[in-house]
Amino acid sequence: MTVQRVGLVVHGGREGAAAAARDVRRWCEENGVRCADIDVWSGEGRRSAREEVEAAGDPDLVVTLGGDGTFLRGARLAAENDALILGVDLGRVGFLTEVPAPAVRAALDAVRDGRVDPENRMLLTLRASRLLEIPKEMEALLRYGRGPLLPPPRVRTDCESGGEWGIALNVTALNDVVLEKLSRDRQVSVGVYVSGRLLASYSADALLVATPTGSTAYSFAAGGPVVSPRAEALVFTAVAPHMTFDRSVVTAPDEPVGLRILERSGQAAVSIDGQLRGVLDPGDWLGVYAAPRRLRAVRLGPMDFYGRLRERMRLTDAPAAVADGTPAPLWPVSTPPPGDLAHLAMPLPGPDGTPAGDVSPPCP
Repeated sequence: MTVQRVGLVVHGGREGAAAAARDVRRWCEENGVRCADIDVWSGEGRRSAREEVEAAGDPDLVVTLGGDGTFLRGARLAAENDALILGVDLGRVGFLTEVPAPAVRAALDAVRDGRVDPENRMLLTLRASRLLEIPKEMEALLRYGRGPLLPPPRVRTDCESGGEWGIALNVTALNDVVLEKLSRDRQVSVGVYVSGRLLASYSADALLVATPTGSTAYSFAAGGPVVSPRAEALVFTAVAPHMTFDRSVVTAPDEPVGLRILERSGQAAVSIDGQLRGVLDPGDWLGVYAAPRRLRAVRLGPMDFYGRLRERMRLTDAPAAVADGTPAPLWPVSTPPPGDLAHLAMPLPGPDGTPAGDVSPPCP
């Protein structure tokens, strides 16, 4: 693709981020590409995604330098502008970033030359019974230990809003949408609906709807399943529910998940990809569903998601299994797959005969 404008999102606290940023700026200068840093907030406060990408000149490629949190912020901006996103890995335990810092120039060359196959990731969006906003009297408490909050989400102008279908909000989530209690001594009580049908009423610390990408984030910590990021599904998980049924529910992408706060519940905070966006009262509701657009992430080759899962989650083998012998790779192949397996996502042989998909980028 033709790269004309690059937006740079840098985690200033990550070792090596400044050096990697210099490499990106130098590459842009050498290739006649405009490059702009995308600030977290302006002098007047936090800006919306639209304001940030406009200030950066509407980039067609967003490069993030940091860990998964930095990537999530860049994803919000890339989705707003329908731009490609390239994540440079300077984190420790994340799953989202793709390229080790020493390879950033080679990655930019590959994007410029069209030698990448963008990977589409599901995004979530939502409708609500009313606008999301944070009451002024709560803002100082909720901001404790944080930077400026994001502004309230705007109403989408490209679709009908209002009435019993609620207000369509201009938000996207790559990981999850979370409804959580505000008071430590009072849980949030929520009726959960799937495709308009009541599934159950929960009393819990929080309830979340995650994408397959977000299945290894908060949803995983709450006991949810690990889902391939290539899958198309919504994952609903209740956090510390006071009920016997505590399993996650995986729905199809066209089956929305509705969350209605019950009349005697406490208030609930709404977080989108870890960013607090509003507070809802009893009687309010959210409808979470797959967004019509996808995030386009740069991949330089097959992503070894399961190898990364084993490494990042420090998975170990059961002692009884180890006693029965060391397992060999399931498919220690050195030739292309036969015809009846050609349609499957299988590891391809590398130059040295090892499966190329079994090799993860080195971690810094």
